[in-house]
Amino acid sequence: MTTDSLAGSTSLSATSREAVQAVRADVARLHSELVRYSLVAWTAGNVSGRVPGEDLFVIKPSGVDYDELAPDNMILCDLDGNVIEGGHSPSSDTAAHAYVYRAMPEVGGVVHTHSTYASAWAARAEPIPCVLTAMADEFGGPIPIGPFALIGDDSIGRGIVETLRGSRSPAVLMQNHGVFTIGKNARAAVKAAVMCEDVARTVHVSRQLGEPLPIARQDIDRLYDRYQNVYGQR
Repeated sequence: MTTDSLAGSTSLSATSREAVQAVRADVARLHSELVRYSLVAWTAGNVSGRVPGEDLFVIKPSGVDYDELAPDNMILCDLDGNVIEGGHSPSSDTAAHAYVYRAMPEVGGVVHTHSTYASAWAARAEPIPCVLTAMADEFGGPIPIGPFALIGDDSIGRGIVETLRGSRSPAVLMQNHGVFTIGKNARAAVKAAVMCEDVARTVHVSRQLGEPLPIARQDIDRLYDRYQNVYGQR
C-alpha cells in the first residue's frame, strides 16, 4: 500500500499534517537510541508515537533495517491499527500499540525491545524487585510481569494495559517475550526502556553476590515523588 493510494491521507489539516511530520521525525530518530543503548538486535523492536490532537500514531515499518529508517518510511496508523499512510507493512506489534493508545489516552509513546537482561527476567516470569533508588525514581516500585500472549492480534496490548493500569511503572516484562514501555511521549517511553534494561542488569549482577536488600515502601514513595516532581529543570 502506498501513500498515493490512501483515500484519507489528504483529509488532514495543515496543522495536523505538521504534527504528523513532527512525530514521524521524532519516532524515526528515536529508533537510533534503541541501537545506541544495545536494546535491539537486527530488525527487532519498535518505537511508536501518538499524533497530538489526532486519533493517529506513527510506528516503524516491519522488518526494515535500523540504518534505513527515516521519517518518510514511518507508518501512520489510526487507533485501530489500520494503515493510513505508508509504503510498507507496519510493525508486527502494531495491534498491541494501537490497543494501548485506545485504552490509555494519557499515553503518547510506546516502545518494545527484547533487551537481554530485562528479557531474561521475562523468560523467568519474575518481576524485577525494587532494590535500587534509580528503580524507585523511574518505576515507583518493582517492574511487573505481564501475561504470556502471542503476536498477531491485540492480546499483547491487553496484557500491557491490564498490568500497567493502576501501576506507577512505565515498563512491563511480558512473559517469555520482552519489554514494553509507555510514556507521555515517545522519548519518555524510550527512556523507560533504557532504564529498564539498566536496572535489570544491575539487579541480576547483585543477585550473583547475594540477596539484594529491598527498599522500604515509604522510602520508595519519597524517592518517586522527588524524582517525578522535583528532579531536573522545571
